[in-house]
Amino acid sequence: MSKLVTIYGGSGFIGRYIARRMAKAGWRVRVAVRRPNEAIFVKPYGVVGQVEPVLCNIRDDASVAQVMQGADAVVNCVGILNPVGKNKFDAVQADGAERIARAAAAAGITNLVQISAIGANENSVSDYARTKALGEDAVMTHVPTAVILRPSIVFGPEDQFFNRFASMSRMGPVLPVVGADTKFQPVFVDNVAQAAEMGVLGQADAGIYELGGPRVASFRELMTLMLAVIRRRKLVINVPFFVATLMGFGFDVLQKLSLGLFTNSMITVDQVRNLKNDNVVSDGAKGFADLGIQPTSMETILPEYLWRFRPSGQYDAIKESAKDLRL
Repeated sequence: MSKLVTIYGGSGFIGRYIARRMAKAGWRVRVAVRRPNEAIFVKPYGVVGQVEPVLCNIRDDASVAQVMQGADAVVNCVGILNPVGKNKFDAVQADGAERIARAAAAAGITNLVQISAIGANENSVSDYARTKALGEDAVMTHVPTAVILRPSIVFGPEDQFFNRFASMSRMGPVLPVVGADTKFQPVFVDNVAQAAEMGVLGQADAGIYELGGPRVASFRELMTLMLAVIRRRKLVINVPFFVATLMGFGFDVLQKLSLGLFTNSMITVDQVRNLKNDNVVSDGAKGFADLGIQPTSMETILPEYLWRFRPSGQYDAIKESAKDLRL
């Protein structure tokens, strides 16, 4: 019988690419998610019955252990950008990661991949970065053979970065960003999935890998590149951190007062704290080179999915070619 991998958060942006790769490698894939009925789209990644979404609550010991039964490897992709309800940063990214690692150790599983993030730091003022680091420590404590992946901003067809700002660019003459001079090293989602696959297969040494693409660029430069791809001319305006903090505080309070009716998908105070720090691979850190992976450039991928934000969408190329017609 083929081997089995349980992927917590396997229907998410990064998780689905890992699930697809593991299915292609011949593994059975168990996609552990809160809402299996919304993850049915993962089933065609393999043959009938090869990829199955299952119910799991990462905050519950029994639930986590149950979906890990019989697994040969585990991947944890669960993470949040904005705490909602009981899904707080500590509960999901610190305690949840510890719970998965503890269950893996009890089951004798040595191949565990933890998706973290560049900037993970136990002493960070950002709850996101702090709990990511706590999750890493817990994983390495219970499963010392684990592989921890810290990607920079991840891009791809389903991303919430370039797609979000490309959508915003359709409204008004300006494009506001927080931390225009903050540097990022965007990484293609399938490159991250490839690194995770190597961890599952035992082809990567244990430890932490920081994953960044071939280009380091400021937030402003990334928006300029995105605007060039979608062929729109906008003025990129930097929103000062103190203004963004006030905005984030207001949206955070509104989310709490509305009792969940409003979810802050705009900007949170914690996100502003993160945007004050560069999000690039550290000097001397292990990365793609150590895994033998050549990262894919943004220029290669962005036009493949951002074309829909061009003024004429799918007809933009046709209109351009029509300009050269001579009647």
